[in-house]
Amino acid sequence: MVSLVTGGASGLGKATVDRLIKNGGKVVVLDIQGTRAQELAKRLGSDVLVSTGCVTSEDDVTKALELTKEKFGRLDTLINCAGYSEAHQIYNFNKNRECDLESFVKCVNINTIGTFNTIRLAAGLIGKNKPNEDGQRGVIINTAATMAYDGDIGQAAFAASKAAIIGMTLPIARDLASQGIRVVTIAPGMFDTPLTSYLPEKMLEFIKRMTPFPSRLGKPEEFAHLVTSIVENPMLNGEVIRLDGANRWFPL
Repeated sequence: MVSLVTGGASGLGKATVDRLIKNGGKVVVLDIQGTRAQELAKRLGSDVLVSTGCVTSEDDVTKALELTKEKFGRLDTLINCAGYSEAHQIYNFNKNRECDLESFVKCVNINTIGTFNTIRLAAGLIGKNKPNEDGQRGVIINTAATMAYDGDIGQAAFAASKAAIIGMTLPIARDLASQGIRVVTIAPGMFDTPLTSYLPEKMLEFIKRMTPFPSRLGKPEEFAHLVTSIVENPMLNGEVIRLDGANRWFPL
């Protein structure tokens, strides 16, 4: 199986690359963190290739797809893990200042537009595969977040950008159904990744207590496990799967 993993140099994406290679796959990593991605490829071997670039750039995504086709001959799965998070309240009444619009636009561009961009460009290459006995040619897996449902203070941009990914999951699955391409989105809760490293320890402990079971942050390896489960289960399509230990951000 040949996969393109965006944001594969760290966090959820890195764990996904590790698991795909462990399962005998081949992976192209598209990430703006070129140095980290190259270090990952060096550790995992020749079955991992790196294409440095941003998911919002048509040229960068096209280059990654061309590398995939040239070196591995096909693309079976697209796994969108690239993401961006920044917290800003809409208005700071102490400083009498509104939220910077550019911060909102950046979050939506990377998370929403970037996801859509990779899907629209990768679908054509996946669609050229010979279908299996079920008529399947490939799978697209996106990353949303439970914040899309339970957004916290200062998370309007992040929640909106991830809610948009959830909203386009079913329409895109229906768009691509005729070509045998499945589309599934994972909505993880709080995971132990670089995106959560900025949070104070007190907040992290609160999050753990708010998670019924297991009462801890998610492990990137658990996200990667769900990725491979989705790939292996042909009936999963057009669905959003929460991966959050039953956390709903309400007092227990």
